[in-house]
Amino acid sequence: MSIQVEFKVSAPPFRWDEAGGIRIGQSRVTLDSLLAAYHSGSTPEEIAVQYSVLHLEDIYSAIAYYLSHRQEIDSYLEQRHRKSQQQRSEFVQQYNLADLRQRLLDISLKEN
Repeated sequence: MSIQVEFKVSAPPFRWDEAGGIRIGQSRVTLDSLLAAYHSGSTPEEIAVQYSVLHLEDIYSAIAYYLSHRQEIDSYLEQRHRKSQQQRSEFVQQYNLADLRQRLLDISLKEN
């Protein structure tokens, strides 16, 4: 007599946000943040402490998905990194932030 067990296959708990990022479950935690913690050496349990809104099973599921789809996720992460660098550069130019520190110091010295 053999015993058959049925397994339910579930998708990773990912959802796309309005900015094109991947969030974990219904939280605001990004896949980028979760994987940054993982790459820094944090265990899933430590990540669960760091991001208490996440369920441990969602963290394991996200990491497992990453490990089995590393090339696609690394490409996504690289695209996100390039986009954030570009936006940061545009912001610095648009608001003339290159010399902001010096301008603030000058104002502070004038007030004293």
